[in-house]
Amino acid sequence: MRISPLLLVLAVLASLPSAVLAQRSIRPARTMQPFRSQAELLQFFAELARAVPRSARERRDGQLSDNAAAAPMSKDEESITNLQHAGVDEGGIVKLHGEHLVVLRRGRLFTVSLADASLRPVSTIDAYAPGAEPADWYDEMLISGDRVIVIGYSYRRGGTEVGVFQIDGAGTLRHVTTSHLRSNDYYSSRNYASRLVGGKLVFYTPLMLWLGGDPLAALPAIREWRPGADSTQFERIVTPRRVYRPARSLAGSHHLTLHTITQCDVGGPRLECEANVVVGPWSRVFYVSPKSVYVWAADWPWNRPDGARAQAMLYRLPLDGSPPSGLAVSGSPVDQFSFLESDDGHLNVVVRADAAGDAMWSAERTAGDVALLRMPTARFDDGSGAAPAKWYRELPTAPPGVFQNRFVGEYLLYGAGNGWWKPTTNDASLFVVPWKGGGVSQVGLPHGVDRIEVMGPDAVIVGAGNGRLHFSGIRLGDRPVVVQRFALDNVSQGELRSHGFFYRPDGAGSGTLGLPVRGGVRPGWEHLIHGSASIVFLRNQGRQFTRLGDLASRPEPPRDDACKASCVDWYGNARPIFAKGRIFALLGYELVEGAVENGVMRELGRTSFAPAPVRTTLR
Repeated sequence: MRISPLLLVLAVLASLPSAVLAQRSIRPARTMQPFRSQAELLQFFAELARAVPRSARERRDGQLSDNAAAAPMSKDEESITNLQHAGVDEGGIVKLHGEHLVVLRRGRLFTVSLADASLRPVSTIDAYAPGAEPADWYDEMLISGDRVIVIGYSYRRGGTEVGVFQIDGAGTLRHVTTSHLRSNDYYSSRNYASRLVGGKLVFYTPLMLWLGGDPLAALPAIREWRPGADSTQFERIVTPRRVYRPARSLAGSHHLTLHTITQCDVGGPRLECEANVVVGPWSRVFYVSPKSVYVWAADWPWNRPDGARAQAMLYRLPLDGSPPSGLAVSGSPVDQFSFLESDDGHLNVVVRADAAGDAMWSAERTAGDVALLRMPTARFDDGSGAAPAKWYRELPTAPPGVFQNRFVGEYLLYGAGNGWWKPTTNDASLFVVPWKGGGVSQVGLPHGVDRIEVMGPDAVIVGAGNGRLHFSGIRLGDRPVVVQRFALDNVSQGELRSHGFFYRPDGAGSGTLGLPVRGGVRPGWEHLIHGSASIVFLRNQGRQFTRLGDLASRPEPPRDDACKASCVDWYGNARPIFAKGRIFALLGYELVEGAVENGVMRELGRTSFAPAPVRTTLR
């Protein structure tokens, strides 16, 4: 559960366990089997409930009750989101639609016109249905054709909320429909719940099963919002024949969850959705490639009375609707960047021995040995098999800190930094691994590894060290090496999420990057409450960084925006934006435009799209 004030967030963090593109569709010879009937489904869960000792059920209920809750992109379209895969759009807080930027912030949608070299606020609308009680959080937004899709979560309604709005050529917004889907909270400090693939909305939601209860009441379901709507109006979007379980036993897992992948058409007057479900342990990381969704599900170490970790399951759910497949695996990835479905028919996954998935803040605290699992996607089966030891390649263990990893071209890069904590790392090592095979390189850095990003054929590592924020450019190859460095004094990252960074290439080995920053050496969690002071822009030319300058917010007295929902910026509020050949900085309720003249960033204009201040009349 996402709660404020911030001290409760930090308490959750402190309590965590210590512990692409396929050239052709490769179908496994055997796939997982669905339940054949409602009676078979009920019998399956009844047998699992009897296998769980009463003491384990009580421990589970006491420790996890807070988490329970009753148009394809063309090559010519411009993406302003820092994506893991081209063609797989991710839910974000700002998107481009024609000549308009659409911004999601604090429970509202805003549009700003960029036409005729302008910056003109156009439209504002609540991110929920007219007359409805708002959800607790509105986190992610996607645009498909003339539809703006907003993903949120409500603890009171016990599920994910999907709002659909229409946007016209003038940038005006109109509510179309809002639906609720039964789920637990999808939040992750790193991952995004929603994707847009091939014109379809695709998103992941978990539904934890309480063994001994009614599993039919936990099956994924949807209801369209209308005045007076209640829980009796949920309609299931799966039948038992779309609920899959592996051929091997799940009896050792005490926190079984319905891992649900939902696909929706958003072009009609109402949301039309269907889902596939795989049954597995609670802890999870999911990854979306252009072809499939992968879910890695594992038990936490304390789930086993003997202290040992139960074997994890890796599921593959093809986006074309064909049956899922699975395989038993070991360890756990840290986040979605731990995965790469490569074009040679393999899935590559970085795993750690003591990791608990990416739900909530679990990705921020991992430990243990590191390995690279490289497996042929054709070897997935009905879940009876297991990945053999020869598929795992042991890698050097990362030093203490918050683990970061990323596949860049033909290489895996990983290291450790400070993450949500106050910077303490003054030097670190970056490990570079050719994922097809070859020697591991270790590159020394005078700073932690807090961010790994693609920069053309190279990588850029961002991290704190010695009171400075560093940018290290890495040339990849047989002998990876730092080829350029840049550092900002007394500055910290203003945004930890992947979407906070953007690199725009404009030639061979040249481009511009933008990143939110704040003054002072501050812990990463402060981005939740303090926002960003500015966006810094660096020029990469001939493998040499130069600072172009900043686009900064204008301090002004706090104003009451009458926020009713999503009043903490869990997904950030600052973004560098490169659109229509122009450069912008989104800074809270401000949009600032800049231009580079003689190697220096100059501000051209700015606009505020903040809601009108609340006025109180005294009698």
